[in-house]
Amino acid sequence: MIQYFQNINQQTVEVDKPGVNTWVNLVPPFREEEFVELSENLDIPIEFLRDSLDIDERPRYEVEDNVKFIVLKTPTENNSFNDSDAFYITIPICIILTHNQIITVNSFDNGAIKKFLSTFQKRHPEKRNMMVLKIFEKIVQDFLDYLKQINHRRNQYESSLYESNSNEDLLNLMRIQKSLVYFMTALRSNELLMLKLERTNFLSLTDDEREFLNDLIVDTSQAVEMANIYTNILTSTLDAFASVISNNLNNVMKRLTSITIILSLPALVASVYGMNVEIPYMHSPHAFYIPIILSLIVSVIISWYFMKKKWF
Repeated sequence: MIQYFQNINQQTVEVDKPGVNTWVNLVPPFREEEFVELSENLDIPIEFLRDSLDIDERPRYEVEDNVKFIVLKTPTENNSFNDSDAFYITIPICIILTHNQIITVNSFDNGAIKKFLSTFQKRHPEKRNMMVLKIFEKIVQDFLDYLKQINHRRNQYESSLYESNSNEDLLNLMRIQKSLVYFMTALRSNELLMLKLERTNFLSLTDDEREFLNDLIVDTSQAVEMANIYTNILTSTLDAFASVISNNLNNVMKRLTSITIILSLPALVASVYGMNVEIPYMHSPHAFYIPIILSLIVSVIISWYFMKKKWF
């Protein structure tokens, strides 16, 4: 689906066809006919439109026929029904700059574009470079917001795990860890792209715009550092819980082994007195009680010894 927006008298107005200083937004579902039509009407290489459909597209930029193309990664919630998948993933957002329009292509529902649309009436579409930087800003803010959500969920699952040691909480922590891997990879790629944009001045930025881009690079570096810290904390937590679980298993096995030894010695005494051979006191009227008392004495002595050594 193709949407056309213009800023008229400080109001965002959806129009029927693209004009000068129009923002063109492509959102799912996509049709090949729409790509072909938009490519022909705005003189855009159709590959620029199709590249956005690849979820593994890396952040990059290029120019062809004076049409500039930029790809960034943005976070979103994962709608997968698989319980082992990450809670959050990253998807590409493509920004295309023509002579008169700015085009954004989203392969999935995109929170950054929604935020940008809500503030479009405050923008100046004729300043296309600043429009691009504002989209960058929304993407960085989205990453920071999602990282805060991830940290909050991590704290909840850790608190629950301290109390229950349930497998479900461990699996949820692993899903968070997968989300952080997606974020770390995307943030580093985005940061490298912004640094390259600053170094090459691909967008022909003014001094104020370059300063704004520098601020975005700093914010992206902060997001990278946050993701790195949360990843290290989560990795340490999972390692610690793995050690705790292993230690608990060792304690259980040690107790079971001690109980087995305590029970096996009385069984040995009973086996000896149950043999069909001549044994001491076999004709005594107390022959039944002798092995029982002997078994109890042996069990008490072994139990006392294990408790003294803290094996039981």
